[in-house]
Amino acid sequence: MPLTTAPPVALSPATATSLRLGQGKRLMLFSGRANPELANAIGQRLGVGLCPITLKTFSNGEVYCRIEESIRGADVFLVQPTCGNPATGVSANDALMELLVMIDAAVGASAHRVIAVTPWYGYSRQDKKSAPREPISARLVARMLESAGADRVLTMDLHAGQVQGLFSVPVDHMTAMMMLTRYFADLALEEELVVVAPDAGRVKLNKKFADLMGADLAILDKERPRQQVAEIGHVIGDVAGKTAIIVDDIIDTAGTLRAAGEAVARAGAGHVYAAATHGLFSGRAYENLASAPFEQIVVTDTIPLPPGAPPNVRVISCAELLTDSIRRIFTGDSVSEVFQGQNQVF
Repeated sequence: MPLTTAPPVALSPATATSLRLGQGKRLMLFSGRANPELANAIGQRLGVGLCPITLKTFSNGEVYCRIEESIRGADVFLVQPTCGNPATGVSANDALMELLVMIDAAVGASAHRVIAVTPWYGYSRQDKKSAPREPISARLVARMLESAGADRVLTMDLHAGQVQGLFSVPVDHMTAMMMLTRYFADLALEEELVVVAPDAGRVKLNKKFADLMGADLAILDKERPRQQVAEIGHVIGDVAGKTAIIVDDIIDTAGTLRAAGEAVARAGAGHVYAAATHGLFSGRAYENLASAPFEQIVVTDTIPLPPGAPPNVRVISCAELLTDSIRRIFTGDSVSEVFQGQNQVF
């Protein structure tokens, strides 16, 4: 038996491992190692638990997968955001490869449909050429998922909605906007609210967020001289004496977010909050957030939170939203009804 760089993960079933629809269709749920906590939460809400699967990494770095029970004729949902997880020892590229071999294993085991549930779609920011001789990596990942045999993809808050067009299979695009606006509404913030777009590319998203919150809109003048480096010029709009909420889709190294928060604070905002769907928190992210003027930074659990988060980081779960979407895909009901057709916000 080869040595492994991370312990094998054998995810055991709960009392039931499939959800039946009449005497025909079965729903079976599996988790990769990228975010098993989210997959468990989805399984509990579906009432099926996770089906048993063995996943491990050999000593040479190759990923291994074996589905431990029959899935013939079932609708198989594979929960695997393509992100790293230090707790299980996988990197972002490991997670992507693991998702591909899980799909291939399910196709080879005669699943009726294979649905990739990847709430964080890795490489989504590489969706176009920004310089000569660059790849369009988001398109490459789409081709890989389709070539492996995925019949459908369920994802959340793509960096650009046009990434859906890179697929020839159906893509169900969820959004955390309603969850985040509800969170801030429940805080019952007393000062007048203003939603701040971190750059011109996020204006449409932030305008919708502001409309749902009944808030004003401001925009930051941002330039990006090179990758993962941003410079904030000035604030376009009135934030003085207001509670500002900076809304983005991703927080990565948090350098841009820190600069945005400082710019809004300098412009006179009374309180500053931040919200995003995906908390990657790589590099010096926690250091940047700890020294930034945010009272709270709110993200969802599409990506597992790395250890050592500052106390002002809050995580809300998207498990209920994904559970509802999975159930609707399985039963053939409308997924867009979850958002009353308002999930195309880009």
